Amino acid sequence: MEKLQTLMKAINYQFKNKSLLEEALRHRSAGKPHNERLEFLGDSILNFVIASELFKRLPAATEGDLSRLRANLVNSNCLTDIAQTFNLSAIISLGDGERRSGGAMRSSILADTVEAIIGAIYLDSGMDVSYQTVVAWYQDRLESVSLEDVHKDPKSQLQELAQARQFPLPEYELVSVTGVEHAQTFVVQCCVKLLDHSVMGEGTSRRRAEQDAAQHVLEELNNAK
Repeated sequence: MEKLQTLMKAINYQFKNKSLLEEALRHRSAGKPHNERLEFLGDSILNFVIASELFKRLPAATEGDLSRLRANLVNSNCLTDIAQTFNLSAIISLGDGERRSGGAMRSSILADTVEAIIGAIYLDSGMDVSYQTVVAWYQDRLESVSLEDVHKDPKSQLQELAQARQFPLPEYELVSVTGVEHAQTFVVQCCVKLLDHSVMGEGTSRRRAEQDAAQHVLEELNNAK
């Protein structure tokens, strides 16, 4: 119970029905009721909230611009960052096998849990409160969003950076595919001469995993500046 109180303070929301939060934190490997239905609901709410805020904040943006900006803000990288600020890895419920394999730090699990929490907040308090809560979580990101962010995806940015420095193009290698047919996780390794080590990415398709890996490379390069 203490961990739940700590989490509710971190997310700046106090649940009236704490069983909703407990369900949101329970991965399917830990048994039922798990958080996949809440994740489905939260994903829809998150996409709506971010779309609405971008629409209001960027009146000059086209439909394509808004779609790409929204994708940048609701991807697994962004959600994992939010999960880490809440220290979700310390409280999510996982089966023994999943926990031993590092599931508490897996970005797909952390991102899904954030979406499940959004769904749980909606069921606990309705749309207005869940909307305000998501906006609060995203406040800094929304205030810094710009149309300049939409023109190139991570793979394109990384390729252009390598070419500008006269390095070979990045190479992407599929490392693994796990999960059932309609819920697979792809893991890809990106090798690029800009770094002295390879970088992993994951996603629900190979393309998304490659974009995830490229994004991680770009972040490492930015942090090294």
